Amino acid sequence: MEKFVINGGKPLVGSVHISGAKNAAVAILPAVLLADGPCVIENLPEISDVSTLLRAIKQLGADVRAVNKSTVEINPIPANTFVIDKKMAEGMRASSYFLGALLGRHNRARVAPPGGCDFGVRPIDQHIKGFEALGAKVIIENGMVDARASVLRGCSVYLDVVSVGATINIMLAAAKARGLTVIENAAREPHIVDLANFLNSMGANIMGAGTSVIKIRGVEHLHGTNYSIIPDQIEAGTYMVAAAATGGDVLIENVIPKHLESIIAKLEEAGAEITEYDEAVRVKMTGRPKCCNVKTMPHPGFPTDMQPQFATLLAVADGTSIVTEGVWDNRFRYMEKLISMGAKVRVDGKTAVITGVEKLTSAPVAAVDLRAGAAMIIAGLMAEGTTEVESIIYIDRGYENVAEKFQKLGADIKRVPIINKETAYKNA
Repeated sequence: MEKFVINGGKPLVGSVHISGAKNAAVAILPAVLLADGPCVIENLPEISDVSTLLRAIKQLGADVRAVNKSTVEINPIPANTFVIDKKMAEGMRASSYFLGALLGRHNRARVAPPGGCDFGVRPIDQHIKGFEALGAKVIIENGMVDARASVLRGCSVYLDVVSVGATINIMLAAAKARGLTVIENAAREPHIVDLANFLNSMGANIMGAGTSVIKIRGVEHLHGTNYSIIPDQIEAGTYMVAAAATGGDVLIENVIPKHLESIIAKLEEAGAEITEYDEAVRVKMTGRPKCCNVKTMPHPGFPTDMQPQFATLLAVADGTSIVTEGVWDNRFRYMEKLISMGAKVRVDGKTAVITGVEKLTSAPVAAVDLRAGAAMIIAGLMAEGTTEVESIIYIDRGYENVAEKFQKLGADIKRVPIINKETAYKNA
């Protein structure tokens, strides 16, 4: 086991290159199973979620070959099973995407419910609603979701809530279904668009991705393709907030500025100076941040995956801010860690009232989920003294070489092993 040790109080200065989007990668990799030939996927982030998905794809029988650290070639032709077991699924939220992909490939899928970060119940009722509308029968037994169909036929599905996962799964299952499928009240996130673009590059017929109505006209075959994944908007947003929180000046490279509009708007409201370029943004902060209110919403609103990082910035803002979580029920668990570092926060359900303090002080903390872990790094970079962040396995799920990237910006952060005190005593 490892932890991050951070000596804070230094402004971040320099440039950072953003990796491929985690949320796009974890949808596109299962989608490869729908192809009739090999696919080459480029700009994959080097993170544990991607590694886990590739192991699962191998387990299904597909051939997987690493071309380089960010490119992989997958031949799905040998994949001959439709089962993703519990052990493989429990560590990743994206395991549910194998339901749609395998259902589309085999007309049968048996997958354990998704794992990943624990910040609320992950219902799959909207996924099941879509599968059943396409003609599948879905049962849950012995801790597994079992979906099967004699044939999948196009349908109209209205999602009762905007669900990224359900939108992705229905797209995957419908890509080779007979006829036209229409998803209404669909999610609009950039990685939804990236998945649609990937499927279309294989010969799918998908229109409307990025809007609330997506139309999928099923095709009989999907061919292999070469595809490069979009940059990660949440990784970019994390470094943008870190730059502002430390009073720094950072150029964030390899981004799509349009994907960052809601983050840019809130950072500017907090007093940061933002300069946009074609494929980069520069964030500069002088003085103490200003207070502001934030409510997370589905895209194009402020992303829930940026809420912990931005709330950490607001912990040292001048005045009182209100952060409202509009997506997940239990995403404020990290607040007790911020409070241990001197933050003044009052949480009431899905609302947090943050009264800014002049500075945070170091303390031993832990990542309680992926984005909360990123928030703890930002808090450590802001704080006086030495902060230790444990449970960094969560952070490795979604951030490539995070310590190295922060080091290049001048941060004093190191990844070190956690020494078991009993073992150390015995070996002394």
